[in-house]
Amino acid sequence: MSAWLRDETPLSPAQSDTDERRTDREDIFRFLRDTDDRRHHSAHVTAAGADWLASAAAYPRSTLALWESRPAAPAVLPCGTVFDVVNVEPTFGRRMLDRLWAEGPGSGPVAVHRGRMLLFAAPGTAQRLPALLHWEEWGDTVPPPLCHGPGDAVTIPPLTPQNPAGPRWVVAPDTRHPWLPGPEVMLWACVRAARTTSATDVRISIFPPADQDAKVYDVSRRR
Repeated sequence: MSAWLRDETPLSPAQSDTDERRTDREDIFRFLRDTDDRRHHSAHVTAAGADWLASAAAYPRSTLALWESRPAAPAVLPCGTVFDVVNVEPTFGRRMLDRLWAEGPGSGPVAVHRGRMLLFAAPGTAQRLPALLHWEEWGDTVPPPLCHGPGDAVTIPPLTPQNPAGPRWVVAPDTRHPWLPGPEVMLWACVRAARTTSATDVRISIFPPADQDAKVYDVSRRR
């Protein structure tokens, strides 16, 4: 990864470009690249994915430096410029993902944090999705999503794998320019999930409770 080398944003004194810091940078991104080779990309952040996440911060270079020193810690990133986030309750969110991957174009990055599912979406989605749900008269049927856009921030899981019961990536960012669903796609997923109420649909969910680490997504399908 070389984006942080091109970034001219000044660092704090504690994050100066010493030889030791360069070594730390090389170590964490070497770890992420090695992880790319060994593990399925859907559940683990790649080096390019970390670069994309950091681009949402006001100071991307400083954000990367913080992650390099604390790769196992969650981080807080602003919404509205690089991505918006649709925050839904987990059961409904799982049904949305089932529909997106089984019948739709796939999803963007998805994370779980504090009992909620965070679906990363294209900027502008946070403003338009609630209006679309109301316009299509699905507002009373769909569990009210929390839509995070300009002026909001979200906590994302650590870059490196941690406790499966804690914050974690369901579909981790794996490219510098990930595809993100817009408000119309998210509306479609919400409507399809609202219709998915039968026991059969729940039973065949791609999120079997006995194995939360099941690698079920073919991320190459993302457009």
